[in-house]
Amino acid sequence: MLTIGDKFPEFKLQAAVSLDVGKEFKEITNATYPGKWLVAFFWPMDFTFVCPTEIAEFGRRNKDFTERNAQVLGGSTDSHYVHLNWRKAHADLRDLPFPMLADTKRDLSTALGILHKDKGVDLRATYIVDPNGVIRYASVNDLSVGRNVDEVVRVLDALQTEKLTPCNWKKGQATL
Repeated sequence: MLTIGDKFPEFKLQAAVSLDVGKEFKEITNATYPGKWLVAFFWPMDFTFVCPTEIAEFGRRNKDFTERNAQVLGGSTDSHYVHLNWRKAHADLRDLPFPMLADTKRDLSTALGILHKDKGVDLRATYIVDPNGVIRYASVNDLSVGRNVDEVVRVLDALQTEKLTPCNWKKGQATL
């Protein structure tokens, strides 16, 4: 699995980005958001139970990321058509403000090293990537455990201070 200090892999993927007819899909690459931090998170499969709770929370918290010059990217090995249909079918996913990447060939997931060894689906991996394309945070949860979006925001804040931050540090508190 790629980790801290590694370059986030180059990618070019289709993504579900909208429910508007004719604007549903867009090609997203590692260069689509120059100068921004990337928060890339992956889930096992669409139309499951834990995944929409995480995806919806990243959607609700999107403003917290944009205020920090960060672009959220979500993804799985499902196709962009499946992502679109899931968005249409699930009320909490309809108005997502970030792209749902379709890694159908599993190229990005393989390069990151986040495919489940037996099931072949993405693990619940989260990466924070700095504007230079360097991974600054990597976390993986078991398939059955949802991640904590508050912690992702907290870590992004800590990384952006470029200072030492103690355990449980929150934005606005003293650094070391």
